[in-house]
Order: sequence, then C-alpha cells, then structure tokens
Amino acid sequence: MMEHPDVSGLPRNRLMLFLLLFSVMLGKYHIYVGFAFKPYMIFLGVLFLFFAALFRFQKLQLFEACLLFFYLIYVFSGAFSLYATSSLRAMLGIILYVAFYILMKGILGSFSKKELENGIANAGLLFNVGSVILYVLGLKSNGFSLLGDGVVRFGAWFDRDYPRLIGMIEDPNYFVYYNTLFFTYYLCKRNSFKNNFGLFLCLITSLLTFSRGGLLILAVIFMVYFLLNKPANQWRLFISVCSFLGIAWVASYFLGFRVLDTLQNRFNDFSSDGGSGRLELWGRAWDLFTSNPVFGIGASNFTEYNAFKYGDQLVVHNTFLEILTESGLIGLFFYLSFVFIVFIQMLRADFHWKHPFLFLTMLGFLLQMMFLSLIFNDMFLLFLAILSTYFTYEREGRNDQTKVAMIKEVG
Repeated sequence: MMEHPDVSGLPRNRLMLFLLLFSVMLGKYHIYVGFAFKPYMIFLGVLFLFFAALFRFQKLQLFEACLLFFYLIYVFSGAFSLYATSSLRAMLGIILYVAFYILMKGILGSFSKKELENGIANAGLLFNVGSVILYVLGLKSNGFSLLGDGVVRFGAWFDRDYPRLIGMIEDPNYFVYYNTLFFTYYLCKRNSFKNNFGLFLCLITSLLTFSRGGLLILAVIFMVYFLLNKPANQWRLFISVCSFLGIAWVASYFLGFRVLDTLQNRFNDFSSDGGSGRLELWGRAWDLFTSNPVFGIGASNFTEYNAFKYGDQLVVHNTFLEILTESGLIGLFFYLSFVFIVFIQMLRADFHWKHPFLFLTMLGFLLQMMFLSLIFNDMFLLFLAILSTYFTYEREGRNDQTKVAMIKEVG
C-alpha cells in the first residue's frame, strides 16, 4: 500500500506553512512545460530538495486509498480510448498530483492544529483582500463601466455586461469553490475579529462573482450550519447576516453599483441561458455515456469528442457526469465509494460537531461538483490533505489519552 511521509522532523516555520497554503490559490500563475507547473508545486519541490533526508512514511487513510483506486480505474479507462493522447496526459497529471499530495500532506502534518488553523485564516485573508484589490483595478481599467462581454481585466471578468469577480482565480465559479474552505472556517470560528472580518470578505467576494450555483450552495452551507449550531448563536448569526446584506444594499445603492439587483438579473437569466449552456453539455455527456456505459469513452476524452462533434472545447461542468461519461459505471461506483467513506469517517469521528468547517467544506465541494468539472483539482487535494491531518490529530489525541490512563492505572 502506498504511504505518506511523516515529516515531524521538518522545521516548523509558520511562514513556510502560510506560503504553502496560499500558493495553492495561485494556480493561474503557472509555468507551462507540457503541463501546468504551479507555484505550490515549485514550492513543495524546493522543500523536498532541502529536507528529503527527514522524510519518513505512514499509512494512508482509508478514503485516500479509495481515491487512489478510483484514479487507477479512471486511468485504465483510457487504455483503449479513441483519443489516447488525452488519456495519457490525464495519467501523467494524476501521477503528478498524487506525488505533490504526498509532499503536501506530510508537511501539513508537521504542524500543530493551532498552527494549521492560523495558516488557513491568514491565507484566506490574503486571498480575499488580494482578490478585492484586483477586482477594483479591473473596474478602474474598464473606466468603471460595468459593460463588456468576454473581457478580463485584472481580477474582473466582464461577462455579458455582468462585472464578475475572478480575483486570483481564472473563473468566477471556481473562485467560490476555492473560497468555500475559508468561508466555512470563518463561519465556524467566529471567535476573533480576524475571523469575523474574513467572513465579511468572503461574503463580499462571493457575491461579486455573481455565480448562481456557487451562491446557492453557500446558502445551503449556511443553513446546514444554522441547524448544527446552538439556538442562541443561530439567531445572532442570522441577525448579523441580515445586517450585512442590508448594509451591502445601501452601500451599493449610493455607489451606483446595485449588487443585489445585478444578482437578481443573473438568476432571472437562467431560463434563457440554460445555466450558461450547462444543460446542453449535460445532454451531450449523457449521449456519450449511453454509447459505452460500463467503461466509458476514456479518461479526459469528453472535450475531444465534444470538439469533434460540436466544435467547442468545453468540459461537462458536472464532475459526477464527467466521471460517468469518461470511466463509465465502474468509475462512478468507485468515486461514490470514496465520497461515502469520507463522510462515514467524518461522522464516526464526530467531525460535524468537533470540526464542523471540515464537514461543511466537503458538503459544499460535492454540491459544487454538480456544476463544475473537478476530477482533479488543487484546492480539493489541499482540503483532503488537511482532512487527513485532522484524522491524525484525533488518533494522536486518543493515543495520548490511552497513555495517561495507563500511567494512572500503574500509579
């Protein structure tokens, strides 16, 4: 069985942790050498070169083993695919992601829970502040006009006359996905000014993406948290969010940038644009699935089939349907098994009570996967590395309690 490094001997430098977490958000600033070599990959590679001698290994979590087995099945689906080059590129990409995941998880495991959470909070603040600055620069470079279609300026994407925030990410829908971890963390850790300010920033940036699916899913996360929380805290949180929306509406009204009106128009457009063309793409994917339902059309082949038949280089925009189309019923079965085991492990460890931000993030990610193609994604792998690290904290905590009990018995 593949194993992960235990790097408890690594220097515990908080700046190193912060740079690792934040660099995952900088994927669009990559170097292309046949594949996207991203900032966090470069950073992890440098760390490994300096500290390779300190690496030791420990066993995988069960959900990690299941995910690796799914990737194996997914890659195997491309063995006899029509577009073998695309499947080969997917295989090399998966190998790369798994290698850097191993390094990432090992480094995170060398820090305490408090240090890791502080790193998440700081990385989220810089990510959101930087994205707001880039968005304002984008509006300024467009003469503060909200009109435009298909134009990207700094952190703003003008899409059919909607000024959508992309910040440090390439797409407004993916921005909400990347921000989900920070949103849930600040939501569940409202015990400091920094975290409350972070929550405020997350709400602002998410609203400015005008992402219909993303905002609906953040609302679902909020409602689930509302149900998990204590009654007294529920009403305080509800009043705080209502106050925020009221202030945002008043401020946008006087600035002439009516965010809520624009958002309402976006939702009204759904009936005419079919979810930005997603319904049509899902129909195409389903047709391809029915042509080879057991093994699929091959890893990373949908885009090629779609380009040949319809002339556009688009993805499915639904992770589960993409897996079903490309690796068939077998691939989807193993991916759903991975998802099921993640939730079973979290529920058995009471993470929905002890660490609700992890539970809510996983829930939010899965819901967003119904609108995005995320078979392999940097943020998802970072989250899984954090989740695995928390399981390690829990195991070590239980071991410490056992040792204390044994010492008391001996005494």
